[in-house]
Amino acid sequence: MIRLRRPCGSSRLVVLAVTSLSVIAAWPSAAQEPRPGPPTCDSTEHRQFDFWIGDWRVETPDGKLAGTNRIESILDGCVLMENWAGQGGTNGKSFNMYNRRNGKWQQTWIDNSGGRLDLMGGLEDGKMVLGGKTPSRDGGELVHRITWQQLSDGSVQQHWRTSRDGGESWEDAFIGIYKKQ
Repeated sequence: MIRLRRPCGSSRLVVLAVTSLSVIAAWPSAAQEPRPGPPTCDSTEHRQFDFWIGDWRVETPDGKLAGTNRIESILDGCVLMENWAGQGGTNGKSFNMYNRRNGKWQQTWIDNSGGRLDLMGGLEDGKMVLGGKTPSRDGGELVHRITWQQLSDGSVQQHWRTSRDGGESWEDAFIGIYKKQ
């Protein structure tokens, strides 16, 4: 039989270790406290552009087919993704989100010609109004203002206007009537 000897003071160490463990076990830990989850996108502001969600046939004001557009909510309702297929061969996508940091809606549009448009804005009198600037071909600046409005019959009108003089005068770039498919 082997006998182990305790060095002097070992009983004090055992008492100290047990006491320390008791204090640590009683201390509230991060694992015991509920942790907040990631921010969600279920606020009223995040739902302001939901009227655009759907599968659409997009017509010009005179009734001609301009293209089709599928707008879907992705990433747990935090982003609206646009999937545009134009009659003239232009295809593009946009990603739209409410930015809780600056309190504005933002859109980034990209298309199959290498075009890109970054817009920012928000809800104005029940209409989603986004604007931005791009360089123009003549070396100046082109201001964009696009308005989406839900109409009484459930369709949506998109009105895209541009200005070459900083917003003093405007030209129609596109007017589309979105009709549910």
